[in-house]
Amino acid sequence: MDRNISLSGRRVGWALCGSFCTLEPAVSALERFVSATGAEMMPIMSDITYNTTTRFGTADYWRKRVSEACGGAKILTSVYETEPIGPKKLLDLMVIAPCTSNTLAKMALGICDSAVLMAAKAHLRNERPLVIALATNDALSASAANIGALLCRRNVYFVPLGQDDPSGKPRSCIADFARLEETVAAAMRGEQVQPIIF
Repeated sequence: MDRNISLSGRRVGWALCGSFCTLEPAVSALERFVSATGAEMMPIMSDITYNTTTRFGTADYWRKRVSEACGGAKILTSVYETEPIGPKKLLDLMVIAPCTSNTLAKMALGICDSAVLMAAKAHLRNERPLVIALATNDALSASAANIGALLCRRNVYFVPLGQDDPSGKPRSCIADFARLEETVAAAMRGEQVQPIIF
């Protein structure tokens, strides 16, 4: 596995959506990623993630932790702020971790009504890799069609995912955040890491 890939001098966007129960593994993965790659980071958060306090942590806690992981960078939270990613070619790679089924569905349908979705759309227009770390309770039901649609898209790659609670939530899947660097390394080569489902 390519764990310590070098992205020194490369610009990476890291977007976080409102799968609050997976913010801890996702932000831990972000911290490891920055340490392992040396990339220049651009943090992006959905409005709900940026502003919502839950039992998994306060909004302020997550904002501070994400910004600190990205070297104190300003977190982008609006369509206006993320639109220039496309015309200015601001990113070499983009990661959405965690990615919710809501964001996944809108991406599959070409809907662009949030900072994360605009960032992804703007980035993909430059024919550069987008890595998705999915976390959703309906991956094996309503979201299955959207996963399939995006698996066929050029420059879209998935972090391997599997059932997180087969007996309690039989249709739920979550990405294996420990395999994020490996997925990124493959995506930078234009390859989907395998197996996708475990």
